[in-house]
Amino acid sequence: MEKIVPLNRLITEGYGSIVCYPKFDAEELNRRLKEMKQLGIKALWFKGEKMINNVPVLGKGYVGIVVLAETASETIALKIRRTDSGRTAMKHEAEMLRTANFVDVGPRLHGFTENLLTMEFVEGPFLPVWIDALGNTEDDRQRLRKVLRDILEQCWRLDEVGLDHGELSRAPKHIIVRYSDEACILDFETSSVSRRVSNVTSICQFLFMRGKTVESIARRIGAIDEKRLLSALRTYKRNRNRHSFEKVLKACRL
Repeated sequence: MEKIVPLNRLITEGYGSIVCYPKFDAEELNRRLKEMKQLGIKALWFKGEKMINNVPVLGKGYVGIVVLAETASETIALKIRRTDSGRTAMKHEAEMLRTANFVDVGPRLHGFTENLLTMEFVEGPFLPVWIDALGNTEDDRQRLRKVLRDILEQCWRLDEVGLDHGELSRAPKHIIVRYSDEACILDFETSSVSRRVSNVTSICQFLFMRGKTVESIARRIGAIDEKRLLSALRTYKRNRNRHSFEKVLKACRL
């Protein structure tokens, strides 16, 4: 059951175990509450499809728990570092998201502290769910092509800025489609600006080469010529420029 809880009631209402998941510590909780106040957070809104200790949240990963947060003016997404996370702070992810934002990719970064990261709350279904909900009319096919091209264009921009997402070859939970039919790439916690970028190559594997999402796309706009796409991707890896990227788009029938 969803619930909005002011910060001063998190302890008394038993939500401290979410803020300090998976190991509760009163001192750590107080430290995190101070950080929330620094970020302008007034309350946490517990809702979502994931459950932790019978409490609904937006997301749960190896690094953090994602919940909704209320400020004086808006609802935002708040990522809370897990107490058992291998990462000692949220600075790296914040820096990666800021870099992505520079080329209009990802939810907008609002702020961060040692244990918290605040960003735009992106509403919409994950990409595979959005695709499965489409019909097979010409309008649906055009919507699908538009979103797929949007995703590839975002990956091209990430490649251009030198940021490798790191998780796009298996991305069922890394792309949301907004209700305006615009894609948003999520989760930059394992991203890097020091390794070789492979965003376009990775997303093409996920969308057009293997897995259930490939089948869902093919049923609506037809299967692509995999050999042609592989050839275009090899050329793109050798010469990463707009001309070679356009050949990838053509091979994807976009």
